[in-house]
Amino acid sequence: MAFSEFRPLDENSLIEYIKATPSLSSKIVHNYDGLKIKEVGDGNLNFVYIIVAPSGSFVIKQALPYIRCIGESWPMTKERAYFEAVALKQHGALCPEHVPEVYHFDRTMSLIGMRYLEPPHIILRKGLIAGIEYPLLAEHMSEYMAKTLFCTSLLYRSTTEHKRAVAEFCGNVELCRLTEQVVFSDPYRISEYNRWTSPYLDRDAETVREDNLLKIEVAELKSKFCERAQALIHGDLHTGSVMVTPDSTQVIDPEFAFYGPMGFDIGAFIGNLILAFFAQDGHAGQGNDRKSYKEWILKTIEDTWNLFHQKFTALWDEHKNGSGEAYLPAIYNNPELQKLIQEKYMMELFHDTLGFGAAKMIRRIVGVAHVEDFESIKEVNIRADCEQRALELGKTLLKRRREFVSITKVPVYLTLVLDWTGAVAKHDYVLIVLIILNVTLDFGQCRLHRKLNQ
Repeated sequence: MAFSEFRPLDENSLIEYIKATPSLSSKIVHNYDGLKIKEVGDGNLNFVYIIVAPSGSFVIKQALPYIRCIGESWPMTKERAYFEAVALKQHGALCPEHVPEVYHFDRTMSLIGMRYLEPPHIILRKGLIAGIEYPLLAEHMSEYMAKTLFCTSLLYRSTTEHKRAVAEFCGNVELCRLTEQVVFSDPYRISEYNRWTSPYLDRDAETVREDNLLKIEVAELKSKFCERAQALIHGDLHTGSVMVTPDSTQVIDPEFAFYGPMGFDIGAFIGNLILAFFAQDGHAGQGNDRKSYKEWILKTIEDTWNLFHQKFTALWDEHKNGSGEAYLPAIYNNPELQKLIQEKYMMELFHDTLGFGAAKMIRRIVGVAHVEDFESIKEVNIRADCEQRALELGKTLLKRRREFVSITKVPVYLTLVLDWTGAVAKHDYVLIVLIILNVTLDFGQCRLHRKLNQ
C-alpha cells in the first residue's frame, strides 16, 4: 500500500504512488523516462488518469468523497471504488473479451489500476454523435449482458451462493440511493438538480410532474429496482460506459453495480441508443441527413435484444439441469412447461427493459446529468425538438410497455414518432401510432396469455 490514508492524487503524487506499488510499476517495467500522465475524467464522479510509458500503459481511477460534477455540496462514499473493482473482476471472469483487466485495487485510496484501452478505442457515445457504425456492437453487448446477467442469477446459482453475493453488494447503498433519486424521483417532482432546455421544454417538464399514470408506472419500476436482486448488474450501462472500435467493445465504470433487476442494464443500454437515434437530426449536416445512420441505430437496437434473447436462453437451456435453483428440474420436468416458463420470464424481462430504458431516457431530458448526444447540438431550438420527441417516446413507452410483445415493433414506433408533422399535435400523433400498432400488440399479448392458462 503506497499511502496509509486517503488523499486525492495529482500528477506528481501519482508518480510517487506508482513507484511504491509493484503491481503498477511492473506494468511500465519500472521505467519512468518519457512517462506521460493525462487526466481524462469526463464523467460525473471520479478522477481518471492515463499513464503511458514506452514500455507499457494503464489507467488509474480514483473515487472522490463527493460527486465531481456537482462538488463537495453533494457528498458521496469512496467505497464505490470497492464495488466497482469487485464487479470488474467478477464480470471480467465471466466475459473477459468485453471487460478490461484489473491490475490493482487499493481500498484505502479508493483507487483502481486497470488496462488502458488504447486508441482507436473511444467512448461509444462520442462515436454515435460522430455517426460511426460499429458492426459488432450488438453482438458484443448482447454477449456481455447475457453472460454477466445469467451467470449471476438464480438460473445458474444456488440460493445460498446467490444470497451471499447479494449481501456483499448491499453495501453499495449510496450509489443505489443516487439512482433512486435521479432516475425514479427527481424528474417527477420539483428538484434543485433538475434542468431542461428552457423555455422550449418548460411545459414538457411540467407534464411529466403532472402525469399520474406515469408516476404509477415509475413507482412500479422503482419498486423492482429496490427490491428485486435478480443478478449482478452494471447499474449504469449507458453509452458513456462502453468503449469501442469497429472490432472491440469494452464495458467500463461499473461503480453502481449491485444485485438488481436485469432489465435495468439492458434498458439503460437500449434507452441510450434510442436517445442517440433522436439526436441524429441535430447532428445532420449538408449532404448527410443521417438517414442511413438512424437505420443502423434502429437495427442495432433490434439486434441487441434479439441476440441477447438468443444467447440468454441458450445459456438457460445449457444449464437447465445445473446448480441453478430458480426452476428445479424435479418440478419443471417437461419440455412444454419449461418452454412456457422461459417465454413468461423473457417477456417480463422485455417489458422491464422497455420500462427502465424509458425511465432512463426521461431523466436525461428533464432531470440531472444530461447526455452529450443532445447537449452538443448547438442550435437550441433543434436540440429542444429532438428532446421533445425522445421525451414523448419515453413517456408513452414507459406507460404502455406491456403492449409490446416483440422488439420488432419498437423501431417502427420510433420512426413514426420521429416523423410526426406539425399538422398533428404530438400527443395525438403518439396516440394514433399506438392505435395503428395496437392490433398486432394486443393479439400477441393475448396469444401468450392463452398459452399460459391452457
